[in-house]
Amino acid sequence: MARDRSAEIDAALLAEVTAHPNDLTRVVASAIGVSRQAVASRVRHLLKHGLLAKSGTTRPTYQLGLSRRAHFVYPLEGLAEDRVWTQDVAPVLQGVPREIIDICHFGLTEMVNNAIDHSEGTEVAVQVLRDPRQVFLGISDDGVGIFGKIARALDLADQRLALLELSKGKLTTDPRRHSGEGVFFTSRMFDRYQIMSGELLFDHDDNEPEDWLFHLDDTAGGTDVFMQIAVDSARNMAEIYAQYSSGPDDYTFARTVVPVRLAKVGDENLVSRSQAKRLMRRVDGFRVVVLDFAEVERIGQAFADEVFRVFANEHPDIELQSIHATPGVQQMVRRAEVARDEDVNQMPLFGT
Repeated sequence: MARDRSAEIDAALLAEVTAHPNDLTRVVASAIGVSRQAVASRVRHLLKHGLLAKSGTTRPTYQLGLSRRAHFVYPLEGLAEDRVWTQDVAPVLQGVPREIIDICHFGLTEMVNNAIDHSEGTEVAVQVLRDPRQVFLGISDDGVGIFGKIARALDLADQRLALLELSKGKLTTDPRRHSGEGVFFTSRMFDRYQIMSGELLFDHDDNEPEDWLFHLDDTAGGTDVFMQIAVDSARNMAEIYAQYSSGPDDYTFARTVVPVRLAKVGDENLVSRSQAKRLMRRVDGFRVVVLDFAEVERIGQAFADEVFRVFANEHPDIELQSIHATPGVQQMVRRAEVARDEDVNQMPLFGT
């Protein structure tokens, strides 16, 4: 039975088309020792899928099409993420608009750097797909898994709580070398961003109002990151940074939006002070904390009091805001805020 050499022929065609646009079939057939008919068949396949483009009929000229694909595997030891981008990924994305290139550059290098510094693995694979409508980037390592590592570093009782910490931003297991902003901003720059690790899949879709966390039937080793963005997207990095800055002329990461529902584990209700402390962990690094109560029907008195009275009293320089709160949640929040106001009014005057 003859060996299928389609992948080898495809790779040769895409590698040689720029240097040999007018005699591509002959050059590839000679170089890898296959018939011209076999090469011509693969040329038609690549034309159909947009990986090659053709002009002329009698004596055609070929060039790279708008669709591109590539797959690279690197040992993590000694790897530099800028080399991955400059030498391998950037050439695949030639012709993509500048703003989209900048976003892909940021996201790809941040995720590869995370694999280098945090995964404790041995290799990372990078997949690049581009078609006339979108760019897809995939980064997979064989390490310990991002959710498990965060849970271990922060002593979390459940790996699902790692997503709550990621959603706040400024999370890193190595603060000497990282600010903890990479995953946070990358997830908001792309149209869709997914992380799969262990039994969990995190899915951020910009067209959906909430992020989702799914339980997988099969346990996956390492960490897989998938990023997708339309080539005609109006996004730009400056606007994304501005959404989480303290002002129009200040790009300091001073504002965060925390999905309150992620403080729950399983079907539990948000009623206790320990849950509230879980929610507010590490947010003291921000000036504005927006608590998003989407999908939270009610909260308990102790939970509300811990957040909107106790935490607020202990951090008077932090502005707490609430969005998407039901009337029942609003009632509990207001009750705690009134109690806080009473605390302030009862404080002794200076010098008395």
